[in-house]
Amino acid sequence: MPISSTPLFISAAHKSSGKTTITIGLLAAMKQKGLRVQPFKKGPDYIDPLWHGSAAGQPCYSLDFNTMSRDEILQLVSRKITASDISIIEGNKGLYDGLDLDGSNSNAAIAKLLDAPVILVLDARGMTRGIAPLILGYQSFDPGINIAGVILNQLGGSRHESKLRAVIEHYTDVPVLGAIHRDRRLEIVERHLGLMPSNEDGEALQKINDIGTIISAQTDLEQIIDISHQHSQKHLKSAIRSVPNTQPIAADIRLAYINDSAFGFYYPGDLEALEQAGAQLIEVNSLNDSCLPEDIDGLFIGGGFPEERLQELNTNQSFRQSVLDAIENGLPTYAECGGLMYLCQNIIWNDKQYAMAGVIPADAKMEETPQGRGLIRFAETDAMPWPSLESGNETIDKENNAEKIISAHEFHYSHLVNIQQPLTFAYTIHRGSGIDGHHDGIVYKNLLACYAHLQDTAQNHWASRFVKFIKQCKNKTHKQPIQTNTKQSSERKL
Repeated sequence: MPISSTPLFISAAHKSSGKTTITIGLLAAMKQKGLRVQPFKKGPDYIDPLWHGSAAGQPCYSLDFNTMSRDEILQLVSRKITASDISIIEGNKGLYDGLDLDGSNSNAAIAKLLDAPVILVLDARGMTRGIAPLILGYQSFDPGINIAGVILNQLGGSRHESKLRAVIEHYTDVPVLGAIHRDRRLEIVERHLGLMPSNEDGEALQKINDIGTIISAQTDLEQIIDISHQHSQKHLKSAIRSVPNTQPIAADIRLAYINDSAFGFYYPGDLEALEQAGAQLIEVNSLNDSCLPEDIDGLFIGGGFPEERLQELNTNQSFRQSVLDAIENGLPTYAECGGLMYLCQNIIWNDKQYAMAGVIPADAKMEETPQGRGLIRFAETDAMPWPSLESGNETIDKENNAEKIISAHEFHYSHLVNIQQPLTFAYTIHRGSGIDGHHDGIVYKNLLACYAHLQDTAQNHWASRFVKFIKQCKNKTHKQPIQTNTKQSSERKL
């Protein structure tokens, strides 16, 4: 199917301008019109993509310069938009914000790479004539960026809107594509890592539909759609020709993954990569299921907000016991961040302590400030349990031993305390916090648990490595069944 339109890039002058809510509204409004909508988010991010995916009815994919090459971003976008009528990318922070001075990993760099027209969301509270130099400055800062229109947000009323429209029309050539008035119905509860995830909000779909109705009434949807169809697609047409044609491996292992309101941080691309590598994904619920399925070959526990479901996680003792027994009996398991917390002895928050699965000999303690946030870079140690494949895009010479450096990200307000015995680590940290500022990736039997969030890309195809490890463990089990240590198992009852 030919590419039908160029992605639209929704950005802003600065963070907290309302671009996420407006993106949710645009996705929902277009879906309500019967369009096939494909969302993307400049990452790393889990929470906004949950909302975007729910609004569009399609998984939202992260685009991250830290873990992906430019060719990978081009190929992913071109591959995913072939079956869509329109696609929307939401940026993070401001249009020109980024880690590097030259803006090479900024939102603008993504827009330029994809030749995507930019719609700028402007928080116009307290502004009138000053809106014009702001728009002109963003236009002139990088002439290679096509600012195709603006959506004004947080307007005080129709009078405020009229003044802003008059100023913008007089001083600039940028069309006003929408004017969103202040409305409490557009508010989404925020938490320490951003918006509350949609998988926790029982009224999320109704909220999304309401936002879509409001945004639809205050934006020119037809003009926005026209902008997408009017622009060049040469970069994406070229990229789609270079997408490798890979055939999935027949599913020969059963991989359970916990997906509920406590653990829901999974990249759709990573789940697809696990299936591509030969895993049949089995969804389980740590809050409602009494135990893990008996016939699984591996377990994946993603991140999330277990601290918001502590009582329920603690109460479901039979499920916690099944996780403990499975890992003690050698089940290959991978846990990220919230998953790591769940595998600890306890989670401590607000001076209260809740027993968890009890695999890791430490407690996870929640703090009021971030304990690790942003880009994390690490090298693997000899303790890394998964088979080595080519990974990493940079090496450093450390006593003549080259180390492959892998980029990932971390977002955690918890850290480990009351560590009862020495830990074995799979990662040495070169940037970021990890578990102790120097290490990450606890290795215990066939478990790898870390604060780092991995993304399956060319620099680290972790999904195929994990599946390969599961298959190796399964083959060994078939040759020589794991002997349960009855004494140890009885001593470690929850």
